[in-house]
Amino acid sequence: ADFNQMALQLSDYVEDLDTAKISSPDVDLRKNFYNIRPNKISYLNIPLRQELKTYKELLKISNPISNHKQNMLTFYLDPVALKIRNSNPGLYQSITIRPLVYDPVNNNQDNFTTEIAFPGAFSDYKLYFRTNKSFLTHEINMLFLPIAFGVMMIYFFLLIIALLIYRNLNVNLKVFRLQYDFINNFTHEFKTPVSVIKIAGSNLQSKNDLSERQRIHYGKILNEEADKLNDLMNKLLSFTQLENKSIQIKSEPINLDQFTKSQIESFRIKYPAFNISYEDADIDTFFTDPVLLGSLYQNLINNAYKYSPPEKKELVIKIEKHKKEVIFKFKDQGIGIDQSELNNIFKKFYRIQNQYNQNGSVGLGLAFCKELVNFMHGEISVKSSKGKGSEFIITLPYEHQ
Repeated sequence: ADFNQMALQLSDYVEDLDTAKISSPDVDLRKNFYNIRPNKISYLNIPLRQELKTYKELLKISNPISNHKQNMLTFYLDPVALKIRNSNPGLYQSITIRPLVYDPVNNNQDNFTTEIAFPGAFSDYKLYFRTNKSFLTHEINMLFLPIAFGVMMIYFFLLIIALLIYRNLNVNLKVFRLQYDFINNFTHEFKTPVSVIKIAGSNLQSKNDLSERQRIHYGKILNEEADKLNDLMNKLLSFTQLENKSIQIKSEPINLDQFTKSQIESFRIKYPAFNISYEDADIDTFFTDPVLLGSLYQNLINNAYKYSPPEKKELVIKIEKHKKEVIFKFKDQGIGIDQSELNNIFKKFYRIQNQYNQNGSVGLGLAFCKELVNFMHGEISVKSSKGKGSEFIITLPYEHQ
């Protein structure tokens, strides 16, 4: 049937062909030399126009040998043999070739399907696309989760940066306030002795006839205030040197018992009403820097006196030896420290607000002790309760040779 139909088409084409006229080759070729049916394509070999022109001229002169031979080829197509490449595996779970009338009996509502009909020889078939809802959800998650994670990480880093900036600003603000308080208090600490010295000097200058008692009194005032200024300057200078690591430990053997008693005696002279007791550790020789250790004694004993009410000016100094460490304990009966303040008292410029700090304090004493103990390769801690006194504990490495 295909042969007869194409033979008739070719015969009509040759008969109607006007060799002198240029026709549309694409239309002629599709119409006369191809035949497309479901699952089958037939075609003739395409003759040259010059050959057909010669053939028609031979027919006109009734040449008995005039004939024209054409070959016909037919291809049977099997759609099952076609290989399908899924170019979007994340969108389509499966792609198959189905008959055009195919309709699944059990159509799961979780399945998404679509179809595209084939043209031409495969017009009885269609491409059938199927995707399950869970599969599509999984693929969407796999596609967008990294993006969402990346966005979340960006926001997380921005949040971290914002928190760091906020923390730094907050820390800088606290440092500024502490330094501002330090300058004010330091000025006040200087101003008070200077004012007293100036008044005492003016009195000495204005009074020509001074009694021995007055002379001794003004001399004592000048000495005490000069000592305050000297102590303040030495503390500030020593603290700066400790921070800059510009001093060195000059260890030498000392008799710890005699050293401690000497420190206590000097404070008993300075503060006669201050009751200081001492428990000996029976340590004959201790290698340390006596100047640095003396600074620790002076600061902690001064603090115990300053922050104790008049009726409880008591201090117990206890020294213990534990393995390769020497432990110094300074326990007073003073006003104590609130638990919320304990983590801050060793910070530079930090001052506890109480009635004993009304006249100003530069906030260097305990910070200086902390730096000093660290410099001596030791540790310092405190135990305290509000209204029950404080106990400062210093641990230094024991060196006896």
